[in-house]
Amino acid sequence: MPTWLIYALIATFFAGLTSVLAKFGISKISSDLGLTIRTAVVFILVTVNLFTWEGGAKGVSELTPKTFLFLILSGFTTSLSWIFYYRAMKLGTVSYVAAIDKGSIIITLLLSFLLLKEPLTPKLLAGAALILTGMVVLIWK
Repeated sequence: MPTWLIYALIATFFAGLTSVLAKFGISKISSDLGLTIRTAVVFILVTVNLFTWEGGAKGVSELTPKTFLFLILSGFTTSLSWIFYYRAMKLGTVSYVAAIDKGSIIITLLLSFLLLKEPLTPKLLAGAALILTGMVVLIWK
């Protein structure tokens, strides 16, 4: 099994835990306070990871203004995603919110095809159609 697939499966497991743990955590506080605490923990752990697993800040010399800009933009979009995700979880059922949030996969597939020129295979299209179908089933009244 390729290393990237192992990492992706581990990420899936922890992402699933994240939503349920967060729902418990924000039950009596604002979603924004909960997200702030979560983000502080993320910052600390990712920084520790950088200096232990990734061997420090080796890549700093490779940063270009364009690379830095894209990472900053990614940080903004991540923040907006998390803010609205936590607000949705505070108000809604976490299983629905998490499943609908995975609709982002469709946007990722489309943008990776259009901007990164990654192949759009029948397998990817079928998977995207199934995800979209699942979202429609969940949203449908």
